[in-house]
Amino acid sequence: MTQRLHLVFGGELTDPSRNVFKNVADIHIVGMYPDYASAFAAWKGEAHKTVDNAHMRYFIAHIHRLRDEESAASPTEELG
Repeated sequence: MTQRLHLVFGGELTDPSRNVFKNVADIHIVGMYPDYASAFAAWKGEAHKTVDNAHMRYFIAHIHRLRDEESAASPTEELG
């Protein structure tokens, strides 16, 4: 079975309509997770903490896709 790694991170954006961080040095690394469900739970928790700041955004990066770019995974496959 292929290991699916997910990185949850976020920070303040220069503009809420663009995914450009205001200061890359201030990016908050929440953590690395072994499956999408636990990454989503972590993302949701951090996103809810900053809901009043329109410039704050958190993301889930699919690290496993960087290791094996040959095999595409669908969003549905991530949940299974």
